Amino acid sequence: MYKYGKTLIQKYFEEQSFVDSDIESFNNFIDRELFNIIEENREIVPAIIPHNIDEFKIRFDKIWVEKPKMTEADGSIRNIYPTEARLRKITYSAPCWITVSAHINGVQRESLDTQIGNLPIMLKSKWCHLYKLSREELIAKGEDPDEPGGYFIINGTEKVLITIEDLASNRFLVERDATGPSEIVGKLFSEYGSFKIPHTIEKMKDGIFYLTFTRVKRIPIIVVIKALGLLKDEEITKFISPERQFDEVIINLLEFVNIKNEEESLDYIAKKIGITQAKEVRIERVKEIMDKYLLPHLGIKPEDRIFKAYNLCKMLKKYILVSNGELSLDDKDHYMNKRLKMSGDLLADLLRLNLKVLIGDLLYNFQRIVKRGKFPSIKNLIRDKLLTQRIYSSMATGVWVGGRKGISQRIQRLNYLETLSHLQRVVSPLSASQENFEARELHTTHLGRLCPIETPEGTNIGLRKNLSLLCTISAGSNEDEILKSLKGMGLKVVK
Repeated sequence: MYKYGKTLIQKYFEEQSFVDSDIESFNNFIDRELFNIIEENREIVPAIIPHNIDEFKIRFDKIWVEKPKMTEADGSIRNIYPTEARLRKITYSAPCWITVSAHINGVQRESLDTQIGNLPIMLKSKWCHLYKLSREELIAKGEDPDEPGGYFIINGTEKVLITIEDLASNRFLVERDATGPSEIVGKLFSEYGSFKIPHTIEKMKDGIFYLTFTRVKRIPIIVVIKALGLLKDEEITKFISPERQFDEVIINLLEFVNIKNEEESLDYIAKKIGITQAKEVRIERVKEIMDKYLLPHLGIKPEDRIFKAYNLCKMLKKYILVSNGELSLDDKDHYMNKRLKMSGDLLADLLRLNLKVLIGDLLYNFQRIVKRGKFPSIKNLIRDKLLTQRIYSSMATGVWVGGRKGISQRIQRLNYLETLSHLQRVVSPLSASQENFEARELHTTHLGRLCPIETPEGTNIGLRKNLSLLCTISAGSNEDEILKSLKGMGLKVVK
């Protein structure tokens, strides 16, 4: 058995490395996420435009990244390798280019390729000069033949992005709450782009189910469902459960039987959350809140409202079944309910935030020049150093989006094993100063995924973990692609 096990492990490491998952995450960030980030910020419309123009917009079209380069003092540009970056104390990064066009009254007037900044490149990734080089080629280039890759070089310092363990987004979990007014609480974190919105379902002593999200605090869920376009009591009970009727639902429907249409529902919500403007304005504002902040992962357009209503019905059904003891409570420490944010995801969060800063700066410069009576060229508006400096700063200090600290760490080089251990580190976002006994405990689902022994003693015990030796992390799949494949097999969408 030992012989076969040894052969199996040897074969595994001939094809895989400890950091393959991290490298794949970075490759996915450059291949796909960059495009998605640009898609979210495709069109920029300035608030101030010249008087003789009816419509003006700036459009981001294409984005791509080159291989690592450096500009010398004499202005010459050449390729740079990791060893040189370490010795000269510079950042191993590549120029990031974007195609920008200006549209006046619906007609494209200006289009150019411009550099928006430099992106740090992960060693051994597709965009690294060391990608797929043999031992002999690495030695010839003056590089380490046993180079594991999976980290960055920032100002000559080797930096690793620590994998973050977090609760799965867009997943409805029902658990016991010891502190709140409701014994059982249903929670969901709806993730859309760069932000996460917590949603909570509770049942109060009056028997009414309440929904909380963003500014909307404890609004009866039946009213929200009606506001989304599912009006008939019969339809609501059918979508909650077609095979049986729940007494709890009947009580909630009777309580709000007077609310008969969407307008009344929206007005009820507006009054509850303290919007005091005219009725038409109130309703429009609530519609905007519902589209933008209620389950945004399902869509942010008005036509997506009905799907949100269906999902709220399904969430309510699960909540009732768990409350009645027909279903067991969800275990949030189960690894099925966890997701790992690797370097690609972390860099995507960082770029999303800083691209918005760059767009804000672009708009400010444009409007400032327009106020002077001039019409600027977009070529002179983009400051590429702004994005570069902000990314370098986060990578150097470890201070990340959302105020998180210690994301980027100096790699430990005491010995080769310690380096590999550091590259496989997984950190929980929970505070080390709080007890959180359940989160720190060894869970049965850690087997084969996380090392049961390698965790520090002291306050960080159980919060700082390491991946198992033969652990590989699977990447998330694109839902649209899966749906397309299923439809291609002849399956149909049933509403």
